[in-house]
Amino acid sequence: MKSTRISFLTFALLLIIILASCNENNADNGSDQFTSGSYNFIFDDSLSPLLDQEIYVFKSIYADAKPNVIYQPENKILDLILNNKARFAVMGRTLRPDEVKILNNRNLPPKIGKVAVDAITVIVAKNSPDSLMLLSDIKNLFGKNTKGNKNLVFDNQNSSIISYFKNFSGISQLEQKNIFALKNSKEVIKYIAAHQNAIGFISYSWLTEPDADYENAVNNIKIVGIKDESSKDEPNSYFKPNQSTLALKQYPLRRSVYVIDCTGKVGLGTGFASFLQSERGQKIVLRSGLLPDSMPTREITIKKDL
Repeated sequence: MKSTRISFLTFALLLIIILASCNENNADNGSDQFTSGSYNFIFDDSLSPLLDQEIYVFKSIYADAKPNVIYQPENKILDLILNNKARFAVMGRTLRPDEVKILNNRNLPPKIGKVAVDAITVIVAKNSPDSLMLLSDIKNLFGKNTKGNKNLVFDNQNSSIISYFKNFSGISQLEQKNIFALKNSKEVIKYIAAHQNAIGFISYSWLTEPDADYENAVNNIKIVGIKDESSKDEPNSYFKPNQSTLALKQYPLRRSVYVIDCTGKVGLGTGFASFLQSERGQKIVLRSGLLPDSMPTREITIKKDL
């Protein structure tokens, strides 16, 4: 009798361990509803200034929402999604057809929605002689045989911005010795501010409302104007990033921000995705300096004097 009881307890303990292990390996991390409960949100760390604002307002409106926000570089986000370790993400690009196919084959069909348009911003030190560049010259910086005399500085070796320039230049690997990856975008800004012989690449969202810990560095860098000689409309003009040049597609180094929802249910991820694309969420995009996917309406009341 005693032996049977011990065997039962051993079996129960093993069952608990197995169930706990399954929960750890499953991206669905608990019961959640449209505006309540907890869920893992995986965000592109190059976009954190915008997404920090979005999540702050979302949580202030919905007090029962407890999203667990995890910032990761793009490559790690994709690994987590494709291996079913995460099911909700916001990234600086959409999924490729082969990535969508993998998720569909795993019964995790993604719902993809566009949130904003960002600018990959080229920055140099305030006292640098460089203030204007041709788009073709930027592309040539990443050529295999290019011997540049400027250090090219990125936020992370797995970042979405490096991925952007690999696609832009048609190169699978950036192998030049003058290309460096730091810890994050703040470090890029601080490095560029202190080094005249360097060019940095960051999201525009880091420059519009800088935090106190790197505001001084922002004041000691400048944004490079870029001319796209192949442009049909503006082949002779240089443009810097802002909402106007993004909306008119004049600034050439643009990328879109997407929400990727593979949860397969109406839960907290769906609620946040809806918030991002709502008028309120789009107003936050507008205030951040990026271009909203849908421009928020503005009502004006005109009173006629009697």
